[in-house]
Amino acid sequence: MDTTTSFLGFRLPHPFIAGASPLGFDLDTVKRLEDGGCAAIVIPSLFEEQITMASTGRIHQRDPLDAEWAVGLANFPGAEDYRLAPRDYAEHIARVKRTVSIPVIASLNGTSGASWLTFSRIIEQAGADALELNLSEMVTDLSVPGTAVEHELTDTVSELKQILKIPIAVKISPFFAALGNVARQLEAAGADGIVLFSRLYQPDIDTATMKPFPNVKLTTSADLLLRLHWLAILHGRIRPTLVVTGGVATPDDAIKALLAGADAVQMVSAILKQGPGYFTTMREGLERWMEQHEFRRLMELRGLASLKQTDDPAAYERANYIRTLQSWQV
Repeated sequence: MDTTTSFLGFRLPHPFIAGASPLGFDLDTVKRLEDGGCAAIVIPSLFEEQITMASTGRIHQRDPLDAEWAVGLANFPGAEDYRLAPRDYAEHIARVKRTVSIPVIASLNGTSGASWLTFSRIIEQAGADALELNLSEMVTDLSVPGTAVEHELTDTVSELKQILKIPIAVKISPFFAALGNVARQLEAAGADGIVLFSRLYQPDIDTATMKPFPNVKLTTSADLLLRLHWLAILHGRIRPTLVVTGGVATPDDAIKALLAGADAVQMVSAILKQGPGYFTTMREGLERWMEQHEFRRLMELRGLASLKQTDDPAAYERANYIRTLQSWQV
């Protein structure tokens, strides 16, 4: 049974990799992930705000000691609240590389690429096999058009590709008016992979205090459908590796993602719940399903449920939308 897959140019024995999470901070846990069957690991993110605060004393070009900005910037964690400081991040990557033999992917998270160009070289020199770029921002300025957000994203990727030799995967949110076009722009900018989707952790509201508060929940299978939808639309129509993250809790979830067109499957929530050995469970579940359905190689099933062969994907989507609404019985 051949479950090998291609991921950012790497040949992996199977598609299951560890996404960025607290599991990547501890070397013993990282080794347990590899021993549990993980095919690659994404190191927890270094945040743009950490880099700018360490290098210039500013956050988003603003001085947190300036009374004009102090209240707004006070919501950001202090330097001591982050698990890894910028000066320690590259060394952590080097230590992880010495600990495991699987590909190690660094992760940068921010809202612009201005501060990352120099630091990305340091990450590459530390031995990272690839970089996952997570440009996440909920734009609250009503004057900023969507095209400005898209240009920031693609320009950052283009600049990073000019200075880095390692592959770059871009983790994007689903909140684009024309996400397919954004994916194509990222392809033109040189992205080697697209990760669907980053999570923007929306706060809840406490009715007692009448204030928002952080609300973090692990993903479940119920979160998978939006990702399946876009995997099926993009598969076979763009060059970059397609990676799903979020909503894969069982082997069946992973099989659906592969049928939709995923090349690799990032896992976090299920591993936090089940432990590193769950990677072996996922692989064995995939192998059993492939045997039952007489697939000898993973590539034979990838994208079978995608829209690649559909003459008019837009009409197909619209027809499915109407059919779904008409199926409701009162």
